[in-house]
Amino acid sequence: MMKELSGPSLPPASGGPARQLVVLLHGVGADGRDLLSLGEEWRASLPHAAFLAPDAPDACDMAPYGFQWFSLRELSPPRLLAGIQAAAPGLTRYLDAQRQALGFSWRQVALVGFSQGTMMALHVAPRLPEPVAAVVGYSGAMLGFETMGTEVRSRPPVLLVHGDADDVVPVQATSLAGAQLRQHGFEVEVRIRPRLGHWLDEDGIGVGGRFLARHLGDGSPTP
Repeated sequence: MMKELSGPSLPPASGGPARQLVVLLHGVGADGRDLLSLGEEWRASLPHAAFLAPDAPDACDMAPYGFQWFSLRELSPPRLLAGIQAAAPGLTRYLDAQRQALGFSWRQVALVGFSQGTMMALHVAPRLPEPVAAVVGYSGAMLGFETMGTEVRSRPPVLLVHGDADDVVPVQATSLAGAQLRQHGFEVEVRIRPRLGHWLDEDGIGVGGRFLARHLGDGSPTP
């Protein structure tokens, strides 16, 4: 049986009940706490949002600490896609349980990923029964384009941010993901950050927060 996901969280800055849910998906060898700092950055512009940062289901098999959504020991596209597909049902179940516990529609939920977390977000979001409010992906890639035509069920707006000095995931991966998503009718924004390696910078965090605020609105359910 798949491990149930859990991890740290932040309540809405407003002090009231959550109207929005932002789920933060970390990269390999990290944990939920690593990305929860994004919630701290965005709380002022999203005062009614709760932030959840689940730990990936498996211990990292390439480091003595942290977690992974799937193994990176073999980097061939078929093996990577198989790993994503194996982890996707557990993440989908977690997202559905969290939004139902809050009484939310999918349109009150946003996904944010970094690196391997971006790969998970870009795989899961199009295959949900309804579109989430937004997907923000940092320093990631997309696999499974070949089957998306038959598997896509929803088309949320997507923002992809990547540094052009990334020596872990090539920046071309984001350019390709953006082009492939547009081919399938997605609204996509791509921001390439100059001289940035495999991480986030202040400008990238800012544009991500503004994208979320624009698409989540005030968090009220849409008809």
